[in-house]
Amino acid sequence: MSVLRQKKTWEISESENDSDAEKVADLAPEEKLDNSNRGAKKMDCEETSETSSQTSTLSAPPPSGARTPSPAKRRRTKEEMEADRERAKQRREAREKQREAKAKQKEERRLEIQRRKQAAETLKSLKPENCLKCLTVCVDPALLQHEGADILLDTLCGLDWRYRVDSQQIPHSITWTRELLQQVEAGQGPVEEEHVLQVLTLTDFLDVMIAVKKMLDSEEDELEGAVFLRPLLECLNRDAKKEVTLLVMDSRADVWSKAFVGYGLGETLQSIGVKYMDMEEVLVYLQLNKNISLVFLDDWQGVTNHVCAVTKALSKRPSKLLTDQVELPFCVDGSWASGVRVEKDGAGLNQVWSRQIQQLNRVSPAVAATVTEAYPSPQLLLQAYQSLELEAMRKGLLASLTVKTEGKERRIGPEISSRVYRCFTAQNPQLVLD
Repeated sequence: MSVLRQKKTWEISESENDSDAEKVADLAPEEKLDNSNRGAKKMDCEETSETSSQTSTLSAPPPSGARTPSPAKRRRTKEEMEADRERAKQRREAREKQREAKAKQKEERRLEIQRRKQAAETLKSLKPENCLKCLTVCVDPALLQHEGADILLDTLCGLDWRYRVDSQQIPHSITWTRELLQQVEAGQGPVEEEHVLQVLTLTDFLDVMIAVKKMLDSEEDELEGAVFLRPLLECLNRDAKKEVTLLVMDSRADVWSKAFVGYGLGETLQSIGVKYMDMEEVLVYLQLNKNISLVFLDDWQGVTNHVCAVTKALSKRPSKLLTDQVELPFCVDGSWASGVRVEKDGAGLNQVWSRQIQQLNRVSPAVAATVTEAYPSPQLLLQAYQSLELEAMRKGLLASLTVKTEGKERRIGPEISSRVYRCFTAQNPQLVLD
């Protein structure tokens, strides 16, 4: 084979080479196309080989004891995992605390709104027109047996006030009960007011007066035949806060004379020694020792008017009590009312000096500040007055001082300067500065 090949190589001549070259030239376009196709295939093969080499390079290495894992996929240690768990736990706790804080603030806002609403409702219920709706006038049924008692009930109905006919601890008495908003919500009953009215005729009052006079003379607490006085004193002994008022009807002068004659009190009063002074003594005893006041009225119309007046006064009592509890704002609010605190080191004296000048009429804080800046103490101002010889110069000492207010400048003027001079140098306490 080698001999044949060598021989074939030797048989090639120049003419054959030329013919071959021409053939190659003739076939050049087709061969070039084939060569370009083969070059493209070769480049594709090279890219495939590079891709395969890169894939082989990025592929996971085979497990081997000698190789170490990459840092990106290194397994975490137990301490790192515990630290991560601790940080996650802290974040959960922080979120939980924030959630609780928000819930607490929301609850506080809700309670504050509820408290303000309740306070507004309570304040509204304390108004006199609303308190009248909560009051109930309780009338003892024995009073309805009196002639003219229907005037009281008709008046209460006409005013649209609540009333109730019910037996009372004190006979012939009128009391009041109040239904408070808090007690209604709590399911409790009405509260009985401390004020009590006991309606007596003139004859009944004379019986009370004679019984009290006998008790004072005998210095004993036993009451004999005191139909109205005994229940009254027993009620006061149980509750000393009760305020009892005796309403005595038919107290005109002619009725007094008829009562004395008709009741046959002439001999009775003489036998027990009851005089006008004795009656005054009984009234003083009832008022000072038993807190019982006395009102003389003509008829049931007077009793009705008195009941209406007391009812209106009771309706105004809650609002007045609330007003008394509130501090007066003009005594505590504002720096001008609280005064100036002077420390041991003298701090605050300059403000006291400025306030002293402001007490003069038509002296503004700006004018006082200008004077105190020029003369920091009263003693320095007095020394300045003494250093001047003429009276006119002393009066006009402060007139040329410049006052700066809101970007404007003005002088104090001779009028204010003269008043300040008279205030600090005058010897007459009755002198009018203006």
